[in-house]
Amino acid sequence: MSKDFLLTAEGVTKSFDGFKAIDDLNFYLEEGELRTIIGPNGAGKSTFLDLITGKTRPDAGKIEFRGTPVTNRREDQIYRMGIGRKFQTPSVFANHTVFDNILLCLAGRRGVWHTLLFGKTTPAQRERVFEILETVNLKERANEKAGMLAYGQKQWLEIGMLLAQDPQLLLIDEPAAGMSDEETVKTGELLLSLKGKHTLIVIEHDMVFVRQLNSRVTVLHQGHVLCEGSLEFVRNNEKVIEVYLGKKKEVGQRH
Repeated sequence: MSKDFLLTAEGVTKSFDGFKAIDDLNFYLEEGELRTIIGPNGAGKSTFLDLITGKTRPDAGKIEFRGTPVTNRREDQIYRMGIGRKFQTPSVFANHTVFDNILLCLAGRRGVWHTLLFGKTTPAQRERVFEILETVNLKERANEKAGMLAYGQKQWLEIGMLLAQDPQLLLIDEPAAGMSDEETVKTGELLLSLKGKHTLIVIEHDMVFVRQLNSRVTVLHQGHVLCEGSLEFVRNNEKVIEVYLGKKKEVGQRH
């Protein structure tokens, strides 16, 4: 294709014990874009993220990041290329402060143990940590133990930890899962504030949350792109109604 994309996947196929989790998938993502991926359980959403990050490798096809193949690279190599991933369940250092959680991810070349043992931070590092904490609405909780945060706040902290690694592409798996309505809205606002500064792929089931993101939507079904476009376009697509949502009136409602 003539247009330059940040991420491309072409003809990607992945089978597990004869079952095609990903089937001839083509996907194109522009730099600075926020893309939402939806689809029923088993549609191949998480497997697709596994393929992008090198957790598993495709049987056929290619995935490229900034024109560089990632399909034969290790997970750590792909991470260093600028691709970061947040899983659905938050994973934070519960016994360390919110500030230190961000700092540990910011440590980079110094390493986690150096940061823990010596605890020395530069003014520039402190400034960056507080900048991230302000972005994720946790600046006032900086000195509290991460384990004391509410579930939604732990999700925001982990997004902050991802931002501290300064990835070009953020892969975020079901960020609104288990959140209250208020937390969900704030999470949507957070992700929208990152659009343009970073490129994001968000996997989500909550259609109210998907509507808030107001992004291009990719619908996966049986490991293949079924439909792509605005949420309004997707929710009125007959194939989507038939194989994913079942009833037209359910599209755009919270499940």
